[in-house]
Amino acid sequence: MLSPILQTKIESQINNNKIMLYIKGTPQQPQCGFSAAVVQTFNALGHPYETVNILEDNDLRMGMKEFSSWPTFPQVYVGGEFVGGCDIVMELSQRGELATIVQEAIAK
Repeated sequence: MLSPILQTKIESQINNNKIMLYIKGTPQQPQCGFSAAVVQTFNALGHPYETVNILEDNDLRMGMKEFSSWPTFPQVYVGGEFVGGCDIVMELSQRGELATIVQEAIAK
């Protein structure tokens, strides 16, 4: 079960950043191909984003799976809403919808 402290930490990260990526590794050194693909996609959009390296915090890694009801990483949040993982982000990007979602979140 997700502790209240961890729940508050996750909610704060998501609510205080327009684009929040929970990835394996860092943007400069992703530790998996899926995280690298998501970072490249958001770099191409050109808007600032924040990341958390879930490999550095096992409690957070396990808690994120419960918080989002999504078992894998990366996990992407835009405008406080869960977007999905790599496959969904790539699909939205290819259809041009990701840029719209990001623009709307930035504008709020």
